Amino acid sequence: GAAGQLPDLPDDTDVGHAQITVGLAWWYRKYGTEQSAQDRGAYEFSEQEARARRAGLWADGQPIPPWDWRRGTR
Repeated sequence: GAAGQLPDLPDDTDVGHAQITVGLAWWYRKYGTEQSAQDRGAYEFSEQEARARRAGLWADGQPIPPWDWRRGTR
């Protein structure tokens, strides 16, 4: 797909995880307890990698988390 868009993905793809991997979404740590340890580790790793590459929303040095944005902490 075009830059910033997800490529064509198999039907069983975890789209939320795919978005985190390319820097289009945050990992909601507060829901991590609902994930398996394996998924939790994969999501955290993917977010750290996206941050390191400054991919997507991480291109901004200080992106505002959506939970802060909604509270009005801008």
